[in-house]
Amino acid sequence: MDPHALKRLLQEKARSLGFADLRAADITTLPDSRPALEAWLAAGCHGSMEFMARRAELRGSPAALWPEAKTALVAALAFKPPPETADKTRAAIASYATRRDYHDVLTAKLRDLAALLRDLDGGEAKLFVDTGPVMEKPLAQHAGIGWRGRHGLVMSRRFGPWLHLGVILTTADIPPDEPETDHCGRCRLCLDACPTGALTAPYRLDPRRCIAYYTTEHKGMSPEELRPGFGNRVFGCDACVAVCPWNKFAAPCPAAEFAPRPDLAAPTLADLLALDDAAFRALFNGTPVRRIGRARFIRNTLIAAGNSGDPNLIPAVAALLHDPAPEVGRTAEWALEKLKREVDGG
Repeated sequence: MDPHALKRLLQEKARSLGFADLRAADITTLPDSRPALEAWLAAGCHGSMEFMARRAELRGSPAALWPEAKTALVAALAFKPPPETADKTRAAIASYATRRDYHDVLTAKLRDLAALLRDLDGGEAKLFVDTGPVMEKPLAQHAGIGWRGRHGLVMSRRFGPWLHLGVILTTADIPPDEPETDHCGRCRLCLDACPTGALTAPYRLDPRRCIAYYTTEHKGMSPEELRPGFGNRVFGCDACVAVCPWNKFAAPCPAAEFAPRPDLAAPTLADLLALDDAAFRALFNGTPVRRIGRARFIRNTLIAAGNSGDPNLIPAVAALLHDPAPEVGRTAEWALEKLKREVDGG
């Protein structure tokens, strides 16, 4: 089939599936990301995310991962979040996590695209949605989806900075798009907005200071000196993206299966602290939050409770002092002490 016609049909299918954009990159001309990745790993910036170090030699080079592949199709699912709640007695959950797990949503859509590709071209295809040693962000920039902003996330001039990315590597020869250039200029709003100083320089994120890292990936205790900056955030953090001027182009996602759940819009900390394991799994079923488990989530919620300054939360926090999960009990001690100090005026 004519490669240009094939690409047009794939893009039409992508739009019908709710994707904002689908573009192609020639992976044989992709700049090698391995030196930068190796330096980032050598500095220990991956923290406890050991998976980043595994197969690092393949992660920065799709051609090394699959030598037969010629093209990377990069699909972008765009969405527009509501603002984070400023009410300290309510939980702020990153917007992407108040919806059906994007891994499931994107994977299903990419399978439909890959099936069409195989039917029309016969080429082989492999799918990646934060799975396998594939760096979606450099591929997205090389394909022209957008550029990596100063906060490290991919941003689009047409759709703003709220994007989820999926990749199809294929043996099909599909005409590539032009890479996108940087449009951040001298803006540093995202750097200044980070509550814990995790953006140590433009384009450089240190997860060891990042709220999203500590609330979604880290299995241990977070540093006490960083906890006040967590505010009421219990899963993820949207602070650096929320201030981006390119937000004016963000639009609601047309895919109904990725709509936000009203019951997860700023739930009260008191209600979340009362969750047992069964209630936690029921509430967050189908969302990314369920992945971290009840103990880590309650650990996060206790930090938010400690930051709330609300003495009405003291009984709920005290009830967790002897929780079977060690990280819950230890964080409850910290939160209780902090709340009592504030009540006593200290």
